[in-house]
Amino acid sequence: MTIYGTALLSFCLLIGLLVGKLLGLMLGMDGNIGGVGIAMLLLILLTDRLKREGSLPEASESGILFWSSIYIPVIVAMAASQNVRGALHGGPAALLAGVLATIACCALVPVFARIGRPGDDDSSSAQ
Repeated sequence: MTIYGTALLSFCLLIGLLVGKLLGLMLGMDGNIGGVGIAMLLLILLTDRLKREGSLPEASESGILFWSSIYIPVIVAMAASQNVRGALHGGPAALLAGVLATIACCALVPVFARIGRPGDDDSSSAQ
């Protein structure tokens, strides 16, 4: 059953890469635009749907979890290195956009940390 989880991950990757390549062609670029991201979103949606329907056995779910725990960090590292290289060659506007996005993310960490803390819910204070 673990192989089915791996097969689902592979299917999502192939579809994501195909859609990313088609997006690149539609925009006149010879490249894959967001294929890995599309694959990950597709994997999340399919996994959630299969879980809700009760069609995803535990062994298949562990197969997906195993490969995604290896796959995601490698892809993120590859994308990060490409983004830095592109920003350095893209000039000051690309570098400024990267710096501002990083500052914004760091500033939002406390906001996201407060979300979901016990006691923040309005329904608990109404009781």
